[in-house]
Amino acid sequence: MNRYDFIFLFDVKDANPNGDPDAGNLPRVDPDTGHGLVTDVCLKRKVRNYVALTRGSQERHEIYFAEKAVLNSVHQRAYEHVGEKSVPKKLPKDAAKAKALTDFMCHNFYDIRTFGAVMSTEVNCGQVRGPVQLSFARSVEPIVMHEHAITRSSVTNEKDIEKERTMGREFTVPYGLYRAHGFVNPFLAEQTGFGEEDLELLWEALANAFQFDQSAARPAGSMAARKLIVFDHGNQLGKAPSHQLLEAVEVKRDKDVEIPRSFGHYGVTYDRAEIEAKGVRVLEKI
Repeated sequence: MNRYDFIFLFDVKDANPNGDPDAGNLPRVDPDTGHGLVTDVCLKRKVRNYVALTRGSQERHEIYFAEKAVLNSVHQRAYEHVGEKSVPKKLPKDAAKAKALTDFMCHNFYDIRTFGAVMSTEVNCGQVRGPVQLSFARSVEPIVMHEHAITRSSVTNEKDIEKERTMGREFTVPYGLYRAHGFVNPFLAEQTGFGEEDLELLWEALANAFQFDQSAARPAGSMAARKLIVFDHGNQLGKAPSHQLLEAVEVKRDKDVEIPRSFGHYGVTYDRAEIEAKGVRVLEKI
């Protein structure tokens, strides 16, 4: 496994890319700059959902942080596999058995060997530091948030049947282009068993992150993955600092566009020859 850095560009149109529950589900925003934000947790959930949908029934592709999962029950499977009885909140004293527990979890659960997990609950399976990490996504330019009044014609109880329709609020971003950065640590990949097939599935999941993620807040076609630029260092240590590669890619609005409303209103530029002169291969997965 080589070292990789990557840039993920996606956009939103007339939708809420990532509501903030602490702010009435408003789209997340940097209060100082007005740039939109999408958390790394949100992006990882897209990957998990895609893997669960397309590979969930296959060996090694279970999802640990699944909806309504009871984690202690999942951990108990590892203890049964190892033939060990769990002690509340403690790992086995035998280091080999403790490692066997985390190895079992990494082998069976795609998101653990990819993103890592803290499994030190009552039924303790240890902690795993994942080789793949993602940053918050930040919009290329400040976003505007629109607020829409909505109504519900139905009532909850019969006693309310004569009442007027219930009012509510919905929030959307008319348009925003977001940029996230990622990193693949080959040394941690060796520890978790994250291999080349897992890496290709990661690229596939990011490319299709919004194809099966539709909801009332994100209607069909309102969000799309636009660019996935991958820097392959060709070895484990890497051939250039991450910040130099990431900063080499510029995303700018076209000069003749006053109010951007599509990905076509932006340009993505970088000097491929200059980057590859460092010994780093540039791959465009989208």
